[in-house]
Amino acid sequence: MNRPMMHVVDPQTGESKPEDIRRVFESQGPTALAWRTSTLAERIDRLKRLRDGMLARQQDFYAAFEKDYRKPAIEVNGTEFMPVLEEIRHTISSLKKWAQPKRVRPTIGTLFTSSWIEYQPRGRCLIIAPWNFPLNLCFGPLVSALAAGNTAILKPSEMTPAVSAVMAEVIATVFQPHEVALFEGSLPTSQALLELPFDHIFFTGSPAVGKVVMAAAAKHLTSVTLELGGKSPVIVDETANLRQAAEVMLWGKLTNCGQICVAPDHVYVHESVKDRFVDECRKVLAERYGATPEAQRASPDLTRVINQRHTQRIGGLLQDALSKGAKALTGGEVDVASCYIAPTLLDQVPRDAAIMSEEIFGPVLPVLTFRQVDEVVHAINAMPKPLALYVFSQDMKRTRSILARTSSGGVAINQVVLHYAQGNLPFGGVNNSGIGNAHGEFGFKTFSHERGVLKGGMINAAKMLFYPPYTPAKKQMVTQFLKMLKLPLPF
Repeated sequence: MNRPMMHVVDPQTGESKPEDIRRVFESQGPTALAWRTSTLAERIDRLKRLRDGMLARQQDFYAAFEKDYRKPAIEVNGTEFMPVLEEIRHTISSLKKWAQPKRVRPTIGTLFTSSWIEYQPRGRCLIIAPWNFPLNLCFGPLVSALAAGNTAILKPSEMTPAVSAVMAEVIATVFQPHEVALFEGSLPTSQALLELPFDHIFFTGSPAVGKVVMAAAAKHLTSVTLELGGKSPVIVDETANLRQAAEVMLWGKLTNCGQICVAPDHVYVHESVKDRFVDECRKVLAERYGATPEAQRASPDLTRVINQRHTQRIGGLLQDALSKGAKALTGGEVDVASCYIAPTLLDQVPRDAAIMSEEIFGPVLPVLTFRQVDEVVHAINAMPKPLALYVFSQDMKRTRSILARTSSGGVAINQVVLHYAQGNLPFGGVNNSGIGNAHGEFGFKTFSHERGVLKGGMINAAKMLFYPPYTPAKKQMVTQFLKMLKLPLPF
């Protein structure tokens, strides 16, 4: 096992040094070339070493998550460890199938040839991860990058320093810097990384920062995968199982204190069932976190907001809505000092409230009513395309109609968030909510170049038809060939 590399961070600025970043980037160049011919067994060995390195520091990760934002250990298991470990398991069991060259049938113009698609590593990859799931969203893409045969440099968020430090120790123990390296720091470190000509950049974060990453990548024509976010809506119609909807939706909304890119952002409830739906939500909150504001605040099962700045931001959205006429059906308490915001349902939220245009990313849920589902479809289509869309309904005809008339990165029906864990589905956004896909085979392809290969045969149909000189006999042959194929004659 390798000896951990010292963290080279400027003690005064807390940033990684640009010269160290460039040195490691350059050292990964020869490795990336050598890894183009790495065997599947070698790639799988890297994945197993990553898995074992994570498990060896499991207790350290628990302590780090508690320190960074009081995340319960069971939630760490469910949202951080399990997704990465499952990604590793799935990849190890499926990599041979994914990496196998894919034969394709010849087209009319390529008769008597054979063709296939090969999967090549992209090369040196940069993975920039956010703070809301620092382990999952950093090591998850790394699994796909390693499976595809790439080297990688990781940049975790500076907002979870304890978790980032443990991840850095795992990476330094498992890999040499010329294979995989992790650099800690904030904006200056990210800027230094984005100046380099990586072969692929995988970024998870906000649409605003995603645009900055894409602009930086454009300077080198670097391909990008952008896992962004947006305001993911929920629709609860009059046929929905209201208890199920309340249970499922509040789990997705309050896990990680709502700091999930695919968390339900706001819910449209049919006016005929709105009061019953809210009653079910109140029951669920009391059962899970306590029946009183004091009990909920003391609950060990509620993760905190990441820091005071984000608490102030969410509190500001809440206060703005209340000042414009919204009503708190539950919660409403904000304590910036302890990064606490009570689970809050908002009613009568005006359309011009900031909370209706900004991604909430916290435990506040606006409840909106509708009469006709067309109203909701129109409202969703008037906003940037979300990362997720959730529909609670027993009417599949109506559900299919909603899906056909809207656009989102992914969809869950009578469920929320869980589609992220389905490794056989592509996970990604569309337009403002992201570019490209992750997870499973889709992640493997994201970090691979799909190279088309054509091999000529003994018979050269192109020569018979299209090589000069273009004699009358050849023109006649082309004419007969097109007629046989029932294609229009271009002459």
